[in-house]
Amino acid sequence: MTGIPGRAGIGRTALRGVAAAVLVGVFALSCLYLAAVVFGGRGGDRAAILPLPVTPELIARGAYLAKAGDCTGCHTTPGGAAFAGGLAIDSPIGVIFSTNITPDPKTGIGGYAYGDFDRAVRRGLLRSGRTLYPAMPYPSYSRITDGDLAALYAYFLHGVAPVSSRNRAEQVAWPLSMRWPLTYWRWLFAPRVRAFRPRAGQDPVVARGAYLVEGLGHCGACHTPRALTLEEVALTDGGGPRFLAGSQFNGWFAPSLRGAAVTGLGRWAGADIEEFLASGRTGKFTAFGEMGDVVLHSTQFMTPADRAGIANFLHTLPAPRSERAIAAGSQGYLDNCSACHQEDGAGLATGFPALAGNPVVETDDPTSLIHVVLAGGALVSTPAAPSKLTMPPFAASLTDSDIADLLTYVRSSWGNHAPAVSADRVRALRAAIGEPEPPAQAQPGAAPEKH
Repeated sequence: MTGIPGRAGIGRTALRGVAAAVLVGVFALSCLYLAAVVFGGRGGDRAAILPLPVTPELIARGAYLAKAGDCTGCHTTPGGAAFAGGLAIDSPIGVIFSTNITPDPKTGIGGYAYGDFDRAVRRGLLRSGRTLYPAMPYPSYSRITDGDLAALYAYFLHGVAPVSSRNRAEQVAWPLSMRWPLTYWRWLFAPRVRAFRPRAGQDPVVARGAYLVEGLGHCGACHTPRALTLEEVALTDGGGPRFLAGSQFNGWFAPSLRGAAVTGLGRWAGADIEEFLASGRTGKFTAFGEMGDVVLHSTQFMTPADRAGIANFLHTLPAPRSERAIAAGSQGYLDNCSACHQEDGAGLATGFPALAGNPVVETDDPTSLIHVVLAGGALVSTPAAPSKLTMPPFAASLTDSDIADLLTYVRSSWGNHAPAVSADRVRALRAAIGEPEPPAQAQPGAAPEKH
């Protein structure tokens, strides 16, 4: 026989519910405490005081830095008042509108103390405490020095005309429109504020360029790929080879600024980069799209010394390993193969096979190709074709890396699209078929090759 549970049953159920709620509450508080310990101190100090007196010189310095940081590019609409905001910025989650950063006390930042300004620019926090969308490049601005931040504050609060213009609400669908998850995003992906300092022994010109590119100029906001969680995969050149390796942004593709010869700046001289930043054009290249706006509002106003710093710094960023291998392999091919197979890989009908479109070259498995380069080969002599042309072995003259680079070049040139060849694969086949090593060949267990 069944019946209605008694008071004791109801009481036990209620107690279980209370206990579960308490446990959830304790867990949530523990998480908040842990987050505060791990990420604490990232909010800055609202009570921080401007460290320098406001002078005409400081305001002028801030005006220059605002141009170097391209503040106009985002915070001014075409034909609109300077820094009054309202520019639409397409993002993966919807349209975000830039804010009014004039010193208007009601709709702009006129009520911002220096500490509020620091929190917004370098830490991504509004005066209200809400986290800014990362369309504002505060992860890069975290490297701005205290002196430059003071100059920017002096300029925006005392050198810019106030404009009454209310900020537009973002066009982001729910649930992505909720702001509270941005706090966790900021904790996880925005670096701690650490003012830029040159590396020990770093050339001062290169160091200045690094500061402008990685920090104030926030070049990575467009030119560095982003992860699925929308953070840049690297914020500095110390973050790996994907820094400034090219990325889609706002309906454009911002190309690689690294040393790749074909897809990057490997063929640009320093003077080319400087001219491009000053005028938006060189004898071979022109700025368009988003980069045209950068030149228009920012880089054309930089000093020649700052443009030279940027050029020098960008030239320190190496090409990706694959492109460096292709470049090295190109020279290896010219030195060792082009006399017979021709510079364009077309070969000669008298006995030297074409490499362009050759199925042995384009197959996924490069074993046969590696073998013939290591050990050489000879044409079969028959009555129909009596000549016996030979290909010399290169095992004793080329290292594993030399052969890997050469074959990677061959397999990616003249319309070929085969995968790269690794030095490890060459090394393994060399050992398997007993071919000798050249005098300079690194032995197993030796220091790894540097590229």
